[in-house]
Amino acid sequence: MSYLNDLNPAQRAAVLYTDGPLLVLAGAGSGKTRVITYKIAYVLDRLGADPAHILAVTFTNKAAEEMRQRVARLLGTDSSRALPWIGTFHGFCARLLRRHIESLHQGYTSDFSIYDEDDQLRLIQTCLREHGLQERMLHPRAIQARISRAKSRGLTPTDLQDDPEWTQTPERALALSIFEQYEQRLRAANALDFDDLLLRAVALLRQERLLCDRYREQFRFILVDEYQDTNRLQLELLLLLAADEPTRVTAKERKHHLCVVGDPDQSIYRWRGADPHNVLEFERYFPNARIVTLEKNYRSTRTILAAANAVIRHNTKRPEKVLWTENEDGPPVGYYAAGTAEEEAEFVVQRIRWHMERDPQAWVAVLYRTNAQSRLFEDACRRAGLPFRIVGGFSFYKRTEIRDVLAYVRLALNPWDDESLRRILNVPPRGIGKKTLDALEHLAHTAQLPLWDALQVALIERQLPERTLESARAFVHLIERLRACAQHGTLAETFRLAIHETGYARALRERTLLATDPLEVENRLQNLEELLGAAAEADERGETVREFVDRMALVSDADDYDPDAPITLMTMHSAKGLEFSTVFIVGLEEGLFPHARSSDDPEELEEERRLFYVAITRAKRQLYLTYARTRRRQGEPTSTTPSRFLRELPSDLLEDLSSTARRSSYTGPTYHSITQIEQFFQEHDRTASLRKSPIAAQGLLREPQGNASPLAPPRFPIGARVRHPHYGVGQIINREETDAFVTLTVAFPGAGKRKFVEGLAPLELVS
Repeated sequence: MSYLNDLNPAQRAAVLYTDGPLLVLAGAGSGKTRVITYKIAYVLDRLGADPAHILAVTFTNKAAEEMRQRVARLLGTDSSRALPWIGTFHGFCARLLRRHIESLHQGYTSDFSIYDEDDQLRLIQTCLREHGLQERMLHPRAIQARISRAKSRGLTPTDLQDDPEWTQTPERALALSIFEQYEQRLRAANALDFDDLLLRAVALLRQERLLCDRYREQFRFILVDEYQDTNRLQLELLLLLAADEPTRVTAKERKHHLCVVGDPDQSIYRWRGADPHNVLEFERYFPNARIVTLEKNYRSTRTILAAANAVIRHNTKRPEKVLWTENEDGPPVGYYAAGTAEEEAEFVVQRIRWHMERDPQAWVAVLYRTNAQSRLFEDACRRAGLPFRIVGGFSFYKRTEIRDVLAYVRLALNPWDDESLRRILNVPPRGIGKKTLDALEHLAHTAQLPLWDALQVALIERQLPERTLESARAFVHLIERLRACAQHGTLAETFRLAIHETGYARALRERTLLATDPLEVENRLQNLEELLGAAAEADERGETVREFVDRMALVSDADDYDPDAPITLMTMHSAKGLEFSTVFIVGLEEGLFPHARSSDDPEELEEERRLFYVAITRAKRQLYLTYARTRRRQGEPTSTTPSRFLRELPSDLLEDLSSTARRSSYTGPTYHSITQIEQFFQEHDRTASLRKSPIAAQGLLREPQGNASPLAPPRFPIGARVRHPHYGVGQIINREETDAFVTLTVAFPGAGKRKFVEGLAPLELVS
């Protein structure tokens, strides 16, 4: 048993105790998984237990496989040797039901199918169609989430008949009807979804007491990892398999040992059904339990742990524990108060570059509260040429609501963009359904017209039903208004119209578009608010609507997410279980983190603080905390209030970088003028003339060919007639020459005046 020498005293005590229920309170980075694996090895090696008497459960198949391999290495044997059953809760329940589900007498047979998330969504879509509902009225993914939350609480449609959460409004009652039909269709298909695996297994063991006793006798040793993430059903499963009966309360009469390992300070999945009370009330559920606390941290510096301890002690509903380490003190926690959210992102990227120049092996994470915050950091990394990856969410510009709004603006700029028209013709729902689109597609194909022109013809010739004609006419007027705004208004005004005047934001709030889950609605609205912020920033840079939309299209199409990149952008929830040499926790502002919805709910606020604790303890060597004094709300700069969590940190742990960040974060040469930039190229044996148009510098403008003289007459003089592929033939009425480029103004009959950059626009001279 030499492997036991690898353990510290607290870990060793947890491994050796097998006389009853055991709760191991394992702080972040304290080796909780090690306790589980060493305990399995100890029970097999020293106590001589039969592998069939051991059940070990965790939450992912990957974690289970790693645990299995570690046990095999400890025992010095091949992992193919007979080992205990190590898997997930769902895997155990599936195996149990394969053997005994027919005993439930609910119509299921042992060859039942297991529906994954995609299967569930398709089935919900079928139920919606059978109710005559469009998916955008009740979104399948939102219904699936609601059904899952109900099942995780052990509730069926029958249990919800008097629940206001499901019956208070017609929409909720409709969702309950879909739930009922979904259950009927599952049973008819002899299929279970993931939540059913837990629900039916618990029902089976409750109903079949002899069967339950049989499994209680078999599993003498039950071990559970990440216990703080268990829900009500998982707790009930453990109570059925491991709780002592009233007649078996003495140590001598106990026939099994339950060991759960977790950390209530890292319970951050309450919204998924996880219940931190499973840890806090462990002794109530399992009397005479022993508690072992793991407080020695092997990951972080003393400074980082001091910060984590200082924050989490403000939570009242937690068992007391204080993380400590034998690691060095490490650098202080960097603190940066940015003037704006854009400045915050620039500081983070500059600091990342500073770290990577000194340590090429640096592994960095930028952690934020919501996915909407990723946009500024994505853009800053791209500008700096730093490779990054996003975990836990799509790139900002690939999110559905962002692409929808961009499609509105693209259609306003170019009515012949058929794909944009198809995307938003009935988004949000306006009564122009698939049949209408099919009719327009047929008309466009028959008459060889763009889809937009086919829509105009259908309106003029009244080829659509009267009700649809009214909706289609309103849609055309909306796009015309948006086109006028794009031509004469600002970027922020254009996108504000595309978000609000189209009814898109209202449809989200009323939960008739994309999502009915309140959290998902809130996240999507935050993403739209961030898009308005991006438009306002572009206004300040002098970008046109077309330039902005083009830039967004290039970002959306770029495949610049390197899975091996040293920089990871992710939400704090996604970071749980990971570690990084350097961590930036950004957006530490009231209403953002802690989130606005937690302000009036003490339990929600404590979970937000636990999330902050998890984020802090991801850092091994260096931690930074940042916030912005102003952040755009609806495209307008709005003052913020620093997060209360910042006030909970001792000031002697912090180093204020706000006044020195730009001076200290980059030590290389800086270039402030064109002359200095040209000098840089000369020093590196390159030739470049940066005094020409920045567009030409990117290779977008044609340079003069051969021996063309700079005094030669212009190719496109005033008065010349030119042809454009979209606008037809027009005449140049103005020509503006600057040091950077030449702008041509062309008048097109029926299309008005248009401006183009000479050499960039697809213009041809007409003789």
